[in-house]
Amino acid sequence: MADAARRPPPGRADGRSGAPPDDPRRPAAEGVKPSRPPRAIWLAFLALILGNYLAMRLLFPAPEPITVPYTVFKQEVAKRNVASIYSQGPRIEGRFREPVTWPPARAGEAAAPAAEPDTPEPETAQPASPIARLLGGPAPEAPREATAFETTLPAFVDPGLEAFLIAHGVEISAVPIQDGSPWATLLYGFGPALLLIGFYVWLFRRAARQGGGMAGALTGIGQSKARRYDKAQDERVTFEDVAGIDEAENELVEIVDFLKAPEKYTRLGGTAPKGVLLVGAPGTGKTLLARAVAGEAGVPFFSMSGSEFVEMIVGVGAARVRDLFKQAREHAPAIIFVDELDSIGRARGQLAIGGAGEQEQTLNQILTEMDGFSSREGIIVLAATNQPDILDKALLRPGRFDRRVVVNLPDKNGREAILRVHTRKVPLAADASLEQLAATTPGLSGADLRNLVNEAALLAARRSQEEVRQKDFLDALEKIVLGPERPLLLSREDRERIAYHEGGHAILGLVVPGADPVNRVTIVPRGQALGVTYQRPEGDRYNYPEAYLRARIVGMLGGRAAEEIVYGTRTTGAESDIEQATRLARDMVTRWGMSDRLGLVQLAPRANPFLAGAPGFAGERPFSEETARIVDAEVQRIVGESHREALRLLGEHRKQLDALVEALLERETLNEQEILEATGLPPAPPLETRPLPEGARTRADEADTE
Repeated sequence: MADAARRPPPGRADGRSGAPPDDPRRPAAEGVKPSRPPRAIWLAFLALILGNYLAMRLLFPAPEPITVPYTVFKQEVAKRNVASIYSQGPRIEGRFREPVTWPPARAGEAAAPAAEPDTPEPETAQPASPIARLLGGPAPEAPREATAFETTLPAFVDPGLEAFLIAHGVEISAVPIQDGSPWATLLYGFGPALLLIGFYVWLFRRAARQGGGMAGALTGIGQSKARRYDKAQDERVTFEDVAGIDEAENELVEIVDFLKAPEKYTRLGGTAPKGVLLVGAPGTGKTLLARAVAGEAGVPFFSMSGSEFVEMIVGVGAARVRDLFKQAREHAPAIIFVDELDSIGRARGQLAIGGAGEQEQTLNQILTEMDGFSSREGIIVLAATNQPDILDKALLRPGRFDRRVVVNLPDKNGREAILRVHTRKVPLAADASLEQLAATTPGLSGADLRNLVNEAALLAARRSQEEVRQKDFLDALEKIVLGPERPLLLSREDRERIAYHEGGHAILGLVVPGADPVNRVTIVPRGQALGVTYQRPEGDRYNYPEAYLRARIVGMLGGRAAEEIVYGTRTTGAESDIEQATRLARDMVTRWGMSDRLGLVQLAPRANPFLAGAPGFAGERPFSEETARIVDAEVQRIVGESHREALRLLGEHRKQLDALVEALLERETLNEQEILEATGLPPAPPLETRPLPEGARTRADEADTE
């Protein structure tokens, strides 16, 4: 029944399309302009092409060869003025090195430029009339200067001509000698006309789609590109399709209620918020949540990305903002959704150069439009971003975006609900446990879980199964988190060293108090790693004690420590471990105040909780070089202490390490239960988090005493 409710309604019985009149997908009705120009325009196109060709021939005429007598040809060869020739039968064509004038100018013609302007030319210099040409033969040819020539070999040609040509440096070509490329001739002869015709056709079709004639097509670049969704056109999305973000969903229920029954709030003088800003990490379902609000309220939903407002032409973004709000007013009540608001809503600066000026114009127009309508009109603006700190303060003030809704990553129950939504149409095997899968995937967003279900379904289909099993989900999770397997051919020594490296991580995950349980260990190369140890927390963590962070650093350095204990040497395999341990130790010192020498001082920029990546200072560091040296010394101290602790623990559990390595070399991949059986060790003991007894000395007291 739920699927039937989301299916779009069928067309009406009168034969007309069920789509609304402004749906571009409906059949063309009477009065709709054709998408092709009329036939008369095509005749004009042909005339334009012909005119282009004739203009090219007149303005850029192709050089025509001069016809010279055979004797002149031999004379020029003797002068070494012939560069190359091509012969086919008795006809010869070629090219002179220096231009030659033929036929030679007559004496009267040569003196003509020096004569007086009023002196008439002699009769012999005038071209013959057509009648004279018929009676007396062809008219004399006017002298022309050219480098291309052609001539005809006489029947009694000298047999030594070839040797004569070679002796005087003439190239005898095997292909015809041409001036210019035929493709260039076609390009110049027809290219400009075809470009104009193509632009006109594009302009005509654009005008036919938009209406308003050719002028409307030129000005239509400022029209909004928003995609419209409503219950009459698309599959309806409701809150039943959204799971795992109940807190954000509850905040938007009031918006849905207002769009359905606005009089319930207006009778007491209340108004709905004009704008709601959805803030969350990528993949948490901000866009889906906005569509669910429109689907529950049954109103049109206009969706547009922030980057689609800004174009190369200045002022286009502001024009599209005006058109978007105009469309929403025409279809009110409606919802406008702007995704990635930070691309146009960044805080304005004092300088506006290039794209920044266009972005500020677009932002100013959004501010003006949000001030220009009342929430009583039934228009609500929803926007999504994962960088709320960089948004302009004027955009976030009450009266514009009145409400901010944080869309967090789902917890265990939320992940299980999301998995149930995405597996509605997936046949699950009896051993598939979504609860266990949700517990195994901390930190994954809704988009990640959807991808996990899809990868598991593809993997089951590749294995020719009829149902998706729990193993398919776990293998798909390994592929997403750890990377795909790489078929590398490793020697026995390399496999053993990798096994000791990964075994060091796994052993410390069993003996360090507070360490996360070791879920899987493998020496099969995956992604960029030659082996992987996968640890997952038992539950979602939101606060991290110092002892837990130190336990993590100790576990990260277990691979290098195991190599040093067993082989006494070091390899490059610990690069990623050292990087992670150093970053975590530096965060302990600079962000979380876990250094007694530095105390409770913030020495690192605030990180964006919704985006990954290490933050950096915008300008100079706000602390001295001496403080920086102390920070480096404290980081080295924490990492060094953790490394020594890893060496001590692995030295005490060397037998368990060797047993785990033997099992890894035999089976390559071990799960949590197999790891416990191979080592004979219990899971890691929990951390002691009991309150201190009254009167006990704390670390702060000891630091004050020092």
